[in-house]
Amino acid sequence: MTASRLLAATGLILLTACTANRQGGQNVTVTRQGDCPLHLQAGQKLTLTLPSDPTTGYRWRVRNAGQPVLRSLGPEVFSNPEDVGVVGAAGQSSWRFDVSQAGSGALLLVYQQPWAPEVNPIKSFECVIVVQ
Repeated sequence: MTASRLLAATGLILLTACTANRQGGQNVTVTRQGDCPLHLQAGQKLTLTLPSDPTTGYRWRVRNAGQPVLRSLGPEVFSNPEDVGVVGAAGQSSWRFDVSQAGSGALLLVYQQPWAPEVNPIKSFECVIVVQ
């Protein structure tokens, strides 16, 4: 392969990678309210990650899981990346979704004590999802 063909092929690969990245690629991660609203494509995967500290008695509860455009890929996963092994350390709660069909929906989560659902949440997260 000549140098010019190699350079052209490399350029095409880089251009394709940049275009896929600009369009969001297959995986989209949301970590804050400011990332919303989201415009997604059917077939993508969405990961929502929010700060969490279940040792305080508060947990994120999914009130609306973005139906019909999102399909949950499992339950909440908690991790504490900063202070591994430290009891009471804050961490992150994550949820994964498959972007399943065109339309719109909303993710709504509230941060409250599970044994006191009548008490107003101390935080909430809402994100409108539009799928093409």
